[in-house]
Amino acid sequence: MTPENELDYIEKLETSIPGFDFLSEGGLPKGRATLVAGTAGSSKTVFACQFLAEGIKRGENGVFVTFEEPPKALRRNMRGFGWNIAEWEMERKWAFVDASPQPGERMMVTGDYDLGALIARIEFAIRKYNAQRVSLDSLGAIFSHLSDSAEVRSDLFRMASALRELGVTAIMTAERTEEYGDISRFGVEEFVADNVVILRNVLADEKRRRTIEILKYRGTDHQKGEYPFTIVPGRGVVIIPLSAIELEQKSSNIRITSGSEELDRMCGGGFFRDSIILVSGATGTGKTLMVTEFMAGGVINEERCLIFAFEESREQLFRNAIGWGVDFQQMEKEGKLKVVCRYPETTGLENHLINMKETIESFKPNRVAVDSLSALERVSTLKGFREFIIGLTSFIKQQEIGGLFTSTTPTLLGGSSITEAHISTITDSIILLRYVEMYGEMRRGVTVLKMRGSMHDKDIREFSIDDKGMHIGKPFRNVTGILSGSPMYTAQSEVERLSNLFEE
Repeated sequence: MTPENELDYIEKLETSIPGFDFLSEGGLPKGRATLVAGTAGSSKTVFACQFLAEGIKRGENGVFVTFEEPPKALRRNMRGFGWNIAEWEMERKWAFVDASPQPGERMMVTGDYDLGALIARIEFAIRKYNAQRVSLDSLGAIFSHLSDSAEVRSDLFRMASALRELGVTAIMTAERTEEYGDISRFGVEEFVADNVVILRNVLADEKRRRTIEILKYRGTDHQKGEYPFTIVPGRGVVIIPLSAIELEQKSSNIRITSGSEELDRMCGGGFFRDSIILVSGATGTGKTLMVTEFMAGGVINEERCLIFAFEESREQLFRNAIGWGVDFQQMEKEGKLKVVCRYPETTGLENHLINMKETIESFKPNRVAVDSLSALERVSTLKGFREFIIGLTSFIKQQEIGGLFTSTTPTLLGGSSITEAHISTITDSIILLRYVEMYGEMRRGVTVLKMRGSMHDKDIREFSIDDKGMHIGKPFRNVTGILSGSPMYTAQSEVERLSNLFEE
């Protein structure tokens, strides 16, 4: 092997942490030390424990060196993720090197602070348990006893060299004081580690958002930038790598019904089977009714249907459906429909996305409806919401499932919402529902604004709602400005005059 291509052959160790091996393009460089830095509450300890836990599942023993939390607390705290550390200790798969302060102990340093004894303990545990993975949590607790940065750097380099000589793959956690400031508290830890990973827990608009970034990966490539992640009970750290999304989904010419014959005709024969449809309108225009008819149309055709509702309860949805002649309860009993209702505020968008993916994978529906996306806007930052939209739509497309999403406009007579701005370019069809004020009466209008790969009706048609559902009628004539939210009635003579201007 020549010096020029030697770096191309750095072997990587799969961490098996969901999403991380994609970001790191294979895992952590084998036999090297990686610094995981983050502020308090950024999940450094969870990441360090998960690195060992996933290794044990792969038959790779681990040693956990703790400088802060006692082993007893770690065993208890990590049980919520399904990691039975005590059992692994009995099976000689997991070993603790306890360097945590004892209760009531006062630290006194006289002379030089020497890490030799600690390094010897770590080496002994690695050899005794034949460990391939090591986690050290957290360096700040031990280096706070050292007086100057040169001493910190020297001892840290000594520890990293000892681990490298033993051939283990190590994670060392370190505290940060700011989310976007210095990489580590002492400002030297990152220079002796081969790799640097940063965990963030940023507060923006009164909402927390967790991200992970691989800052340095010496001698090997990795994905650049920040990626969202979350903490899931029973699983631990789950990273959502948006760059893994590829435009490779298949396209189908098969049509499926919207549940309304009139709307099918407006769409050129129905929706495509694997299309994403956005229904946008003000409150009360009939968005949930369109979801209901979309589900009913699928059940009639022996398709499995799934609804995610973020604004109404099950009882409310079932009552409304009965009012339109659709029996959701009977559909659920037959196993053709599943209704999942959650308040958006119950968890973060990353958790919502993971839960929705798991539900789709387990239920295996042919159709999915989300009512409404706008309800999810208020629990996230704009960037987080956009990532959620992209992650959900791409997943549904890859599964070749028909998806119908609803979005609420901010004003009664129209306008665009934040949701539309983020999703309109990645949807295949857009249907607009609008109120039309005419002569002191509120009417409703519907139009198909966009439909990829198909001809569609360009008219804005009036529709009504009764106990049988939606009924689409004739186009509005002599009315302009409906979509802009400023409908104006135009006299027939004026319409004829304008038409003549364009005649040859």
